[in-house]
Amino acid sequence: MNDTPGWTSPGSAPSDDQDGSRVPRPAPADANGSAPQWSKDQPPAGRWTPPTDRTPPPPRTPVRGQGWGGPPPNAHWGRPPAAKPGVIPLRPLGMGEILDGAVKTLRTYWRTVLTISTAVAVVSQTANILAQRYLVPAAPATNPDATPAEVLDQSLDSAQSSLLGLGPALLVTLMASLVCAALLTVVISRAVLGRPVSLGTAWQEARPRLLQLTGLTLLLAALSAGVVLAGVLPGLLIGGPAGVALVFLGGLGAIVAAVWLMIRFSLASPALMLERQGVIPSLKRSAKLVQGAWWRIFGITLLTQLLIFVFAMIIAIPFAMIGIAVDGDGFSGLLSGEAATFGWPFLIITGIGSVITSAVTYPISAGVTVLLYVDQRIRREALDLELARAAGLPGYGPAPGDQTVGG
Repeated sequence: MNDTPGWTSPGSAPSDDQDGSRVPRPAPADANGSAPQWSKDQPPAGRWTPPTDRTPPPPRTPVRGQGWGGPPPNAHWGRPPAAKPGVIPLRPLGMGEILDGAVKTLRTYWRTVLTISTAVAVVSQTANILAQRYLVPAAPATNPDATPAEVLDQSLDSAQSSLLGLGPALLVTLMASLVCAALLTVVISRAVLGRPVSLGTAWQEARPRLLQLTGLTLLLAALSAGVVLAGVLPGLLIGGPAGVALVFLGGLGAIVAAVWLMIRFSLASPALMLERQGVIPSLKRSAKLVQGAWWRIFGITLLTQLLIFVFAMIIAIPFAMIGIAVDGDGFSGLLSGEAATFGWPFLIITGIGSVITSAVTYPISAGVTVLLYVDQRIRREALDLELARAAGLPGYGPAPGDQTVGG
């Protein structure tokens, strides 16, 4: 146990030796830490005195839909509420609590969170606008007399040129997103403990892990691309109608396999940042945490992305309409049915909408990923006890760095 956001040291995770099973909680002990013992001198056995009022209690009447009336046995007994030092209760979380914890982190630490996400969004959108304006070639004019094969070749050439033009912008966006994810992971890990964190502190915690996080991200991207390429390559080599059918089937299977791998390794980034492990150990750590909970993590991740997509459309569509209306050339191109070429007004207005969208959605997406990681460790490794101790809650032992009396 240490006072870093990792809450554990590399290689000491309990699930590594127990194949993902939950660690049994220790039995309660006396104040001095020893096992509970009974004293030899016991008080005399108590005697029960019957009540003086012999009036029988009123009969319990059946209530439709609820059985017999009256409070159920032990109605006033139950588990105490879970400790909640930060944005989530320290117990296994439901899907709504994970989403609520991500949103609550954004609201509670909005100065730090929005500073990070807005800066990253501005850098990414600036690079994207410049690439679209100066690097992406204009769409070629289509020949109405061209054959379907010629139209397909022109479309492929145009798409290839656009991807090459957007390459530098995509690289800048990737690096900015990595920095954003690293900083937000630190912020969210402190938010779980209810501790504020400044931008400088988050940068100091995240900076040593940026190089390994970059390697992890590139490795996952290469792995996904390799799986998809392996699925469609046989059909591309065969060609013809049979090759087209094989490309479709192989591509569909490759996409399913890539999604399975991405969910299996979706918790590698928090493991790398918070447990301070390497790239390969983080991938193995994520696979252990996801084992047996793949569908649950997939469902929560899919729902989060759908909500983010809906929010992005709500913001993007009005800005796109305003940009089209302001940019006269692009608007006249749409009315004439020709390929619209938008200028600076459209790019700037839609870029502002993208910055607003990214500034809000980056923290939500990162928050859900980190809280899924925390939830899986609570379920498998009783991390809630370690978090409560790290937060300094009474009854869980001294917080890291605290000195006990006489210690």
